[in-house]
Amino acid sequence: MSEDSAAKHRAKQTVINLALSLIATLGIVLVTVLIVPRDDSNRIKPVDYMAAASTAEASSKLNLVAPVLPDGWWANQARWNGTAADGVKTWKVGFVGPKNQYVGMTQGFGVNPTWVALQTVGYVPNSESKAKNQNWTKWKPGQGTDGDPQLWTYEKDGVLVTMRSTASDEELDLFAALIEAEMEQMK
Repeated sequence: MSEDSAAKHRAKQTVINLALSLIATLGIVLVTVLIVPRDDSNRIKPVDYMAAASTAEASSKLNLVAPVLPDGWWANQARWNGTAADGVKTWKVGFVGPKNQYVGMTQGFGVNPTWVALQTVGYVPNSESKAKNQNWTKWKPGQGTDGDPQLWTYEKDGVLVTMRSTASDEELDLFAALIEAEMEQMK
């Protein structure tokens, strides 16, 4: 074997060894990925918003909106703030739908014009809404506003309810009807 053929053989061996080590490494990575357990479950746990509402109602002596949810929907947060610096007591509940749509509901008590304006800052009235419910004011993000696609507001007897949402008009119509019915029962 001449020196040239030996050099060629060694050069080919380097490329072959590199390819074999790359295949072996990828095989080890693949086996590791397949055998390591992963938790793909939702990390956000459901919240018992009805129990939270009952507790908050008992301490505040106010009627909080806690509608019965449509099938497939669940609450991921429920929070009562009775000591806000702005003087407006708030009840906030977040609802998640079967397709990961979100409805964030805030109920404010003893609202004032400044607080109402702060809830809608960056939003403009949405005259293009296809929603059937006419009792709620529909809003959409204004130019340069990075907010939820929809904001609905409903004011009655000094109580303002807002819904910030990624849900469809039909789903918001349903939530609006549930909230209005709940507020009617509170009288």
